[in-house]
Order: sequence, then structure tokens, then C-alpha cells
Amino acid sequence: MEKQTAQDEYARVKEDLQLLREDMASLTKAVADGQKSNANDLKSEISRETRAVLDQLRKRGDEALSRATEAGSKSVESVEHKIEERPFLSIILMFLAGVIVGKMLDR
Repeated sequence: MEKQTAQDEYARVKEDLQLLREDMASLTKAVADGQKSNANDLKSEISRETRAVLDQLRKRGDEALSRATEAGSKSVESVEHKIEERPFLSIILMFLAGVIVGKMLDR
């Protein structure tokens, strides 16, 4: 009888160990899946934030380009207006600028 009880206890311990192994396997799988999920979530968040920063940079770059283009256009119009106002003076200034650049390049 004592032998039967010891065998029953051994069988129960063996079953418990098998259940523990199965639980450990499922726990390990759940942790691994959780890590993959966390990594995917992190990757998605980084991608989303990167896109937002790039969009913001693109918007700022477009605004800066627009301002620079506008300022350049205004400068060209101003120079054209000055030349139209005083064409003879403009010709003389361009001639003198050419002479100065020519002298500098002769050296």
C-alpha cells in the first residue's frame, strides 16, 4: 500500500513537472511574441515620428524657398527699375565695373 502511494505521488509529481514544462513553453512563447509586438509598435512609432519631422522640414524648406524666390524677384525688379530710371548712369557703372574686374584679372 505504501508502495502504491509512493507511485501515485511520483506519477502526480511527474504530471506536475510536465504541466510546468508546458506552462514554461507557453510563457516563453508569450514573452517572445510580446517582445516582437513591442518592437513592431516601436518601429511604427519611430516611422510615424520620422515622417512627421520630415513633413515639417519639407514645409519649412518650401517656405524658405518661397521667401528667397520672392526676395530675389523683388531685387531684380528694383535693379531693373533703377536701370530704367538712369540708363546712361547704369551703362557707365557697368563699364567701370568691367574695367576694375579686368584690372584685377590682369595681375
